[in-house]
Amino acid sequence: MAAISVRTQARLWYLQRISAMVLALFVAVHIGIIVYAVRGGLTGAEILARTRGSMGFAVFYGVFVLACAVHVPIGLLRIAEEWLRWRGPSALAAAVAFAALLAVMGLRAVYGVVA
Repeated sequence: MAAISVRTQARLWYLQRISAMVLALFVAVHIGIIVYAVRGGLTGAEILARTRGSMGFAVFYGVFVLACAVHVPIGLLRIAEEWLRWRGPSALAAAVAFAALLAVMGLRAVYGVVA
């Protein structure tokens, strides 16, 4: 089985580090939003009322989802390589398919909360 090229491995390494930086910031903001909502005593209906039609909410959580869709599959690819000895183009294809699945499911959730 052919190995993933060094250039592709380097790109994946950079993408995972950049997505980790984005996720660190977005998780902190997300937790802050949760604390604000809980302390304010907001109900689920009130939260949805505030998020309906909010372009800021859609962009923030859309970027959050996309960062997850980049970060998580790369980590799973590394786990598959180290634990399962699954390497090469088929492992990379599975990671890309999982990334697409995460992105579609996450963006549908954002759409459901905003639209």
